[in-house]
Amino acid sequence: MVSAVLARQRGDAFQARIFWLHASELLKPGSSVERVAFEIGPKGFDDIVVHHARARPRRDHEDRPVYTEFIQCKWHVRAGTFGHSDLTDPDFVGGTSFSFLERALAAQVEHAPEGYGCRFHLVTNWRLQHGDPLGDVVSKNSDAIDLGRLYEGATDRSRMGAVRKKWREHLGIDDDALARLVRTLVIAETPESLEVLRARLDDRFLAVGMARVPHDRAGHVYDGLPGQLQGQGRVEFDRSGFLEMCQREGLLEKSRREAQTLIVGVRSFMHPIDDIEARCDRVLNLVPYFNGRYVRREADWAQLIHPALQRFLLETAREVEGVRLVLDAHASLAFAAGAVLNVKSGRRVEMEQRTDGRRFWHAADLPDDPAWADWEFDIEAKSGATGGELALAVSLTHDVGEAVRAHLSNSAHGVRTLIHARPAGGPSQRAVACGRHAWKLAESLVSRTRPLSGPTGSSRHAHLFFAGPNTLAFFLGQLHQALGPTTVYEWDFEGLGGGGYRPGITVA
Repeated sequence: MVSAVLARQRGDAFQARIFWLHASELLKPGSSVERVAFEIGPKGFDDIVVHHARARPRRDHEDRPVYTEFIQCKWHVRAGTFGHSDLTDPDFVGGTSFSFLERALAAQVEHAPEGYGCRFHLVTNWRLQHGDPLGDVVSKNSDAIDLGRLYEGATDRSRMGAVRKKWREHLGIDDDALARLVRTLVIAETPESLEVLRARLDDRFLAVGMARVPHDRAGHVYDGLPGQLQGQGRVEFDRSGFLEMCQREGLLEKSRREAQTLIVGVRSFMHPIDDIEARCDRVLNLVPYFNGRYVRREADWAQLIHPALQRFLLETAREVEGVRLVLDAHASLAFAAGAVLNVKSGRRVEMEQRTDGRRFWHAADLPDDPAWADWEFDIEAKSGATGGELALAVSLTHDVGEAVRAHLSNSAHGVRTLIHARPAGGPSQRAVACGRHAWKLAESLVSRTRPLSGPTGSSRHAHLFFAGPNTLAFFLGQLHQALGPTTVYEWDFEGLGGGGYRPGITVA
């Protein structure tokens, strides 16, 4: 006979392996899973909790969004079966007072009162009893209960009517309340042995870059780890927290970082057609800080917006070697993003550009082409300037020269030199051909400004007025140390701040 202690150990191993199957989703680019927890949640469904991103939740069997899944694991030493009556028996789930259905009802009323948004799973290695009505209503496509099948038969004397009657009377609810409850239930048979679950984990770990357990080892390091983490009070993980835990516990393969590329988005205004949340692994939404394209409080650039961008990009860069960056954002944010993911960061960065459709540009995407436009520079000394600062007007998509001159003439500044950079042939939407072209333009621009920006020191400050692809603004940000501390200016498109240019982010 299997001792009670061994049975408990195997039950814990079953729960742990189900936990790792869900938690490892946190390392998959594009996964909807954003947090996973264990031993926390409503009574009877606290073994594992999986939270999905609200922007891209899971869909249930009725194609409705599922934001949270509460999972109860029940492992039995010996094979067995269960039917619809067992769901009303406390003994079936190891209880003395409350049945599975009673626990489920309490959880549903608290977390999904309308019958949507959450699901409550029973995951067990017992099988559905052959011939029991429960087997007829649990869908093999989704493990959810088919309400249409359950509500076949108009009276309590019908086969399904008897099931409904038994469940209603057991719970003391009416048919409508029963339907709301049943819609949230998932009855998942998991008849695999612990060895089969081990093999499933091995495949998953290989896919996400976690360390695999050699097949010749009797023990499985992952089985006992959740209990140890619980003892340390670590029972809930988001993406960055899970990655940090895996790094600390030595659970990552060395090649994992090189194998992954994340698509991340930054949004500071809403695109009228393209919703970047649908095609990004994660998105930093800065829209609440803006009224249209005008920042609600100028102090937010430094106090809230810039720090949020830095945290977001640094967390991403710690996870993977490759980043695909999608920006529906101000030029300030593109420049600041480049400063975070600069040339010394060691990260491979590609930028989405919407010229002639959506394409990802990077600094070496195409070979050099002598037909690419180079810069033409106009350099102007500003009379009456008291400092040694530099203004840089970049006119790639349209000419900003006059607007910049008007701003400088109407504001206090220490600008001694204005450099107006335009592509040979004039500004246009097609002035930049590709990522390689953008990188060469950024290098050329920085090289041209270096001897004019004065000696390195407190007076060396650049003021950037930019009209062009965000990819080039990003590359300029990557090279910002050659410019010195730089303030990027934003054009007040809607006139909410009186029109003209307003300072955006300053990158030191």
